[in-house]
Amino acid sequence: MGTPKISIIIPTLNEAENISRLLKHLAVSKTADNAIEIIIVDGGSEDNTPAIIQKYIQQNSTDYITLITAPKGRAKQMNTGAAIAKGAILYFLHADSFPPKGYDQDIMNEVSKGNLAGCFRMRFDSNHWWLRLASWLTQFSWRACRGGDQSQFITKELFEKLGKYDERFIIYEDNDLINKLYARDEFVVINKKITTSSRRYKNNGIWKLQYHFWAIYVKKWLGASAEELHEYYKKKIVS
Repeated sequence: MGTPKISIIIPTLNEAENISRLLKHLAVSKTADNAIEIIIVDGGSEDNTPAIIQKYIQQNSTDYITLITAPKGRAKQMNTGAAIAKGAILYFLHADSFPPKGYDQDIMNEVSKGNLAGCFRMRFDSNHWWLRLASWLTQFSWRACRGGDQSQFITKELFEKLGKYDERFIIYEDNDLINKLYARDEFVVINKKITTSSRRYKNNGIWKLQYHFWAIYVKKWLGASAEELHEYYKKKIVS
C-alpha cells in the first residue's frame, strides 16, 4: 500500500456488535484508487472487540488496518490514533456510524477546494419521526446541528494547529473541536448521508435522551467545565 491519503481513526470500547460490519463497509464503500489507512484505538474493551478486529485483519490479509490501545476516553483515543496517522487528512469515525459510498473521494474533493474540515449529513437507522427530523436538520450549517455521530474530517496540519482534541473532555470532545472550527469559519457539511445507530435513544428513551443532550449543550454554553459535563452525563445517560 502506498502512502495513505486519508487516515480513518476509530475509537472503540465494547464494539463487538458493530466493528466487523464497519470494516467491511469501509472497504467496499471507498473509491478503489485511493489509498487509506484505518487506525482503531481501543480503550479497554471488555468484550471481544480486539479479537474480532484481529480476526478480520488475518482473514482479509489487510495491511492498512492497525489496532492499538489507549487510555479510555474518546479524546485520548483519537489523539493517540492521530499521532501515528500517515495521511494528510484525518477522518474521525464512531464505530456505529457508516459513511456513504465514495466517502474518501468526497472528503478529498472538499479539501482540494480549500475546505479543510467538515462532516457529512446524517440519518439514524430509525423511522421515528423525531429522529428523522433531527437527521433532516443536519443538512444546515447551524452549529447546534453538529455532533460526532456525523463523523469529522480535518487536515492533520489544522488539527495540530488547533491543539487536537481537548483530553479534559470525556464527553463533548467532538463539539469542542467543532466550536473551534466554527470560530475560524473552517467547516463544511458534505451533502451526503452517514448512517448512524440510534441505540442510545433506544436504551435511554428518545425524549429523555434528547432532553439531556440539550441540557449538556446549554450547560456548556453557560460555562460548565468538562468535569461537570461528564458528571451530568454519568448520572443521566446510559451509554
